[in-house]
Amino acid sequence: MSSNKKYWKSVEELDGNSSIVEALKNNEFVEAIPTDEFLGNNEALSSSSTSRRDFLKYVGFSTAAATLVACEGPVHKSIPYVLQPEQIIPGVADYYATTMFDGFDFANLLVKTREGRPIKIENNTISGAKFSANARVHASVLSLYDNMRLKEPKIGGKSSTWSAVEKEIKSSLVDAKAKGGQVVLLTNTLASPSTEKLIADFISKNPNAKHVVYDAVSSSEALDAFEAVYGERALVDYDFSKASLIVSVGADFLGDWQGGGYDAGYAQGRIPKAGKMSRHFQLEANMTLSGAAADKRLPMTIVDQKQALVQIYNVVTGSSVAVKLESNLKSEVTKAAQQLKMAGANGVLVSGIQDKNAQLLVLAINNALASEAFVTSGTRQIRKGSNEKVAQLINDMKAGSVHTLLMSGVNPIYTLADSASFAEGLKKVKTSVAFSLKEDETALVSTIAAAVPHYLESWGDLSLTKGTYSLTQPTIRPLFDTKQFEEVLMSLNGVVGTYYDYVKATASSIISGATWNKVLHDGLFVSGSSALSGATANYNAAATALSGAKATPGFELVLYTKTGLGDGQQANNPWLQEFPDPITRVSWDNYLTVSNADAKQLGLSNEIVANGGLNGSYATITTADGVKLESVPVIVQPGQAVGTIGLALGYGKKAALKEEMQVGVNAYALYKGFNDVQSVSIEKANGEHEFACVQGQKTLMGRGDIIKETSLEIFNTKDAKEWNPVPMVSLDHKEVESTTVDLWDSFDRSVGHHFNLSIDLNACTGCGACVIACHAENNVPVVGKSEVRRSRDMHWLRIDRYYSSESTFEGDNERKEGIAGLSSSLSTFNEMEKAGDNPQVAFQPVMCQHCNHAPCETVCPVAATSHGRQGQNHMAYNRCVGTRYCANNCPYKVRRFNWFLYNGNKEFDYHMNDDLGRMVLNPDVNVRSRGVMEKCSMCLQMTQATILKAKREGRPVVDGEFQTACSSACSSGAMKFGDVNDKESQIAKLVEDERSYHLLEHIGTKPNVVYHVKVRNT
Repeated sequence: MSSNKKYWKSVEELDGNSSIVEALKNNEFVEAIPTDEFLGNNEALSSSSTSRRDFLKYVGFSTAAATLVACEGPVHKSIPYVLQPEQIIPGVADYYATTMFDGFDFANLLVKTREGRPIKIENNTISGAKFSANARVHASVLSLYDNMRLKEPKIGGKSSTWSAVEKEIKSSLVDAKAKGGQVVLLTNTLASPSTEKLIADFISKNPNAKHVVYDAVSSSEALDAFEAVYGERALVDYDFSKASLIVSVGADFLGDWQGGGYDAGYAQGRIPKAGKMSRHFQLEANMTLSGAAADKRLPMTIVDQKQALVQIYNVVTGSSVAVKLESNLKSEVTKAAQQLKMAGANGVLVSGIQDKNAQLLVLAINNALASEAFVTSGTRQIRKGSNEKVAQLINDMKAGSVHTLLMSGVNPIYTLADSASFAEGLKKVKTSVAFSLKEDETALVSTIAAAVPHYLESWGDLSLTKGTYSLTQPTIRPLFDTKQFEEVLMSLNGVVGTYYDYVKATASSIISGATWNKVLHDGLFVSGSSALSGATANYNAAATALSGAKATPGFELVLYTKTGLGDGQQANNPWLQEFPDPITRVSWDNYLTVSNADAKQLGLSNEIVANGGLNGSYATITTADGVKLESVPVIVQPGQAVGTIGLALGYGKKAALKEEMQVGVNAYALYKGFNDVQSVSIEKANGEHEFACVQGQKTLMGRGDIIKETSLEIFNTKDAKEWNPVPMVSLDHKEVESTTVDLWDSFDRSVGHHFNLSIDLNACTGCGACVIACHAENNVPVVGKSEVRRSRDMHWLRIDRYYSSESTFEGDNERKEGIAGLSSSLSTFNEMEKAGDNPQVAFQPVMCQHCNHAPCETVCPVAATSHGRQGQNHMAYNRCVGTRYCANNCPYKVRRFNWFLYNGNKEFDYHMNDDLGRMVLNPDVNVRSRGVMEKCSMCLQMTQATILKAKREGRPVVDGEFQTACSSACSSGAMKFGDVNDKESQIAKLVEDERSYHLLEHIGTKPNVVYHVKVRNT
């Protein structure tokens, strides 16, 4: 049987008592259309005896005038090359292999350039390139063109030259040596062999110098535990594709835990093959991407998570350390632990608890299982920070013993909880140098602000995992007067030549058996590494210490990083600010996530108001030692563990940000001791916050067959007609399958190419990389918080997030019909709403479905939207007059109306209104003007370029060569694109798979986007 769970997007929708929610379901455009702007004075019109014919004259003239204005696009004169570079062919894209690492995010990339401009990030899919771009990495190309970048070096806040900067630093080093003062290099994790070699040389030349590594979001406890057992300061690189059972205790491994990048391996095991798929238990406080994907999720406080980890350790290793857990939780945890033990080498346990003892137990459990997913060869080198050394540095600075401080890739004035102490110590440092992309909080108070180039303007090398070597190469000449940190180190060390020469020389000793040109072309070199053999540790003592964890008074504040902003380095990136969070669907904000039970107790609430916007309460939170954050907006979050609240890091920045991007509160102020769990008190504050939240917008009219799901047991034992039924419709008073009935004549589409996009709901993690890739490829504008709140966001691709109740539609109806009396009514409805305490979650990417029988095409009065032979629904922007009939007739709510001119408009101060920001625009895609409709084109320009390339080379297009922006960005493999007329192609087989279905199949639109039923291994 199929699952008919009730899916809902918001708490208000689940309650079912809001007339506003019902109105929003039926209104495409929430606010009234401002016709008075066209028709003039309302009072004059209403008081006159205007006939219907005269009224239509008004409308006709006004609409025509508005249409003419709307179609009047901006004109920009281009300046041709004086001498065209030989390697650049106008109209043809060039791709460069490179690697990105900013101390937080990392990926193996191909960078698409047009006429010398980097315009898009692609994933490097060559063998050995295992790290794909997340949403932030895809958006990093826009950060290259950030007009708020530091454009030249500054000394004392005034513009200077690099020769003056280097002279000042050298003089300071001599003075430090003479006076016996410390010289400290404070950097983020580098993972760069050449940079680390330069630093080692610098320290050897300056014996009074030392290197301190500082990660804004710390992994120090996991590093400490691994170093204690294996003798190497690194992180395990888990291979989830080898795990049939996954137990996660507070680790959002599909998010930013240990840097992320685990989704591809995880998704391999989540797609049912031969009747099998992996099983996933998630124990956590905040609702995360990993919790959303889990088969079984247990909301738990951090104290309970520590006890649960000890219980799992007991079951797997046969130990008997005392555990303090409620009986129901202990029972569920024990079941998970027993299944983990039975899985043996096919099982794996991960944990994000910031406690060395907890991380030691992770090592003990995986070693006891002999887990194949626990990989000690090829360890991750992307986190090396030490909390102890950073704390010692602050003490040394305050004591006045640090003479010269060189900082690179860090912003401690913003990211340190005790930034006041750091600032106090910095005043006692004679020379402080901040090598920074921005004139950020730290650069503003440093002696010297040294402007560094963006990674797309830089040379470099990286060893992201042990046994791999990647190169970073520039894809454009530096836009400003910048210099790399490494170039300055070379000057200080007296090394002649360029940093390119230095990297090349360093590489020669690493890439044995390969040439420099080959590694530069591929972007990486893989040498491999052997597994580490660990020593023993006193795991029982660690378990005993962990079991002693006790609940603290008040609430547990769990700090985390959001999918959009991460640690906040790209806070001035409008693509990321406008990106809706996958879980809450809120953009342009961070907020407290509170459980429904706690919200009721505290008097906190959310409400959808008349214009479709979401409003919420404010709260003030205070830590045990008196640090206070006032007026923090609140989101009531289904699945949040009772007794816990969540808050995202990376917001609240002010320096080097446009005014529109200065949003949210700085949660780093609460990150005391680099502990992501803090004991806090919370109370309601005055006022109401206006969120830019899309969860209640563009709903699919409350229809119940949007998400199809079933259990693995039913999937394996029942016929597909039971768990993936074809909708039935009435024909001549008989029920027939909807796919056999049609209002339109069909065309022969077997000639040439015919494109389909497949989306597997089992593999989609909601990461949003596809959304940002679509932004970059298709010049999607940013509209800002106010317009998003008005349901005017321009995303061509959205990822709908649904919560499900535990009961079916039919079960709900039967239960309601069985209510007898008021008391029974109250108790029954109360129980039915408890589904919101720990809902299951499903993500569904929705874009234009490119229907072969498209409702939009039949109602367009000017034939602006029409169907192509290859299956795409086309838009002729210069024909569109903005009637919006197509949007009203689209059942999928995927069309966007240009209310304003977003390009070159000072009212939309993001990136399209300045020449630098416009450099990111893709010349293959038109920049739309106001008054027209737009939507997903299935990346028509990409498919045509592929066809032309194959034709030029005299060959057929091979399977996998056709891509869209979203399918090429999807690292989990949830999105597959191709030609269904190629019967041997992967897409042709996916379309015929028994799990495939179309969205709203019963209405007969025959989409070219196909979804796959979600299977849960419950």
